[in-house]
Amino acid sequence: MFPVGIPNLRWYGIEGEYNVMVIDLLGPSLEDLFNFCGRKFSVKTVLMLADQMISRVEYLHSRSFIHRDIKPDNFLMGLGKRANQVNIIDFGLAKKYRDPKTHQHIPYCENKNLTGTARYASVNTHMGIEQSRRDDLESLGYVFMYFLRGSLPWQGLQAATKKQKYEKISEKKMKTPFEVLCKGFPQEFVLYFQYVRAQRFEEKPDYAYLRRLFRDLFAKEGWTWDFVFDWTILKYQRSANGAVDRPVTSPDGAAARPAGVHENAEAGGSRVRREDDGERGKELLPTGSGRAGTGMRKTLQALFTRA
Repeated sequence: MFPVGIPNLRWYGIEGEYNVMVIDLLGPSLEDLFNFCGRKFSVKTVLMLADQMISRVEYLHSRSFIHRDIKPDNFLMGLGKRANQVNIIDFGLAKKYRDPKTHQHIPYCENKNLTGTARYASVNTHMGIEQSRRDDLESLGYVFMYFLRGSLPWQGLQAATKKQKYEKISEKKMKTPFEVLCKGFPQEFVLYFQYVRAQRFEEKPDYAYLRRLFRDLFAKEGWTWDFVFDWTILKYQRSANGAVDRPVTSPDGAAARPAGVHENAEAGGSRVRREDDGERGKELLPTGSGRAGTGMRKTLQALFTRA
């Protein structure tokens, strides 16, 4: 039985000068769908997504891994009968935070370089503190607010160097109270941030509490859990009007792509670059040695191994 929302690893090997992994073909990413919907999601859509996204992160943590690059591009909807299922992808920066057998947690550490995407990185990550479960959940909170607001207060900051840009993002993030970040939206989002920010380094989060927080809000609003997302309505309206759907695109006009495909991999397969408009911390791995592909493959294999 495959875990829900984790793409199945179908095949891996070497093809010419490339390390190759074949995983399930999935649908558009949440970033793609966000753009399709005019870069705003309703509270109802965000709550239905949040429930699944928290569960995906919880499963990853239950297998002793943290993701370390939580962002809209790394959550893809399924296809066909699984079109309403959220899938988590891209474990290239994932890391074991504990021993799978003894559950011995990795030690607290400081002076770490930023790993992941600065836009969604936790405050502790900006401060150079070793990441743990709490950081994935804080990043998830920033994704929720990105969907609701349309952008985050620290987007679009200009700087001469990437290091200076990270510092500006960090400063703006630290100076933005949760009440300001979540202004105009239900208090439950503030409560979410307050909970995850209060987590200790080794503490196991109460994922059920976080889901319940949002489920109670959903019920209070009187909505039906019908999996009718914003894009579901938009596609229906376009179809009813006889409009032809164009491929879902990202801001740079790139079409949606299969899960795990990075179109910014440099030619020749010498290195894998993941920078996301200068907001992703550089952790460049040579594919020639197999480290990039091997790390992600081992993570996927571990996720499918019996606990």
